Amino acid sequence: MKSCLVVDDSRVVRKVARRIAEDLGFTCEEAEDGQKAYEACADNMPDVILLDWNMPVMTGIEFLERLREMPDGNIPKVIFCTTENDMEHIQRALQTGADEYIMKPFDGEIIGNKFLQIGLIEPEQLNQG
Repeated sequence: MKSCLVVDDSRVVRKVARRIAEDLGFTCEEAEDGQKAYEACADNMPDVILLDWNMPVMTGIEFLERLREMPDGNIPKVIFCTTENDMEHIQRALQTGADEYIMKPFDGEIIGNKFLQIGLIEPEQLNQG
């Protein structure tokens, strides 16, 4: 079973994203900031990371920079899920190694389609959630 790490300082957002990922057949872990996410990846590298930008301790972009330097840090697909919608943030995320970018608020259809686009799920999995 594929694994997902949801990284967001909002408990509500983590719970919503976790439910969506689990409905798509992923096991899920949560982290409330980039430092906790980094530690989680050091313990067990996930297949996909849903990542917020603005968090205390370590921001999403700082986490992504460190993640991509880790052994196997190139493995997880990283999808930014954020309110930052200007082109400068989007370009920086993609240049740093993000695979996709989703605007908040998001729903199961949006995340499911992104998972499909980057090869994490098959089309028939969208209908199961």
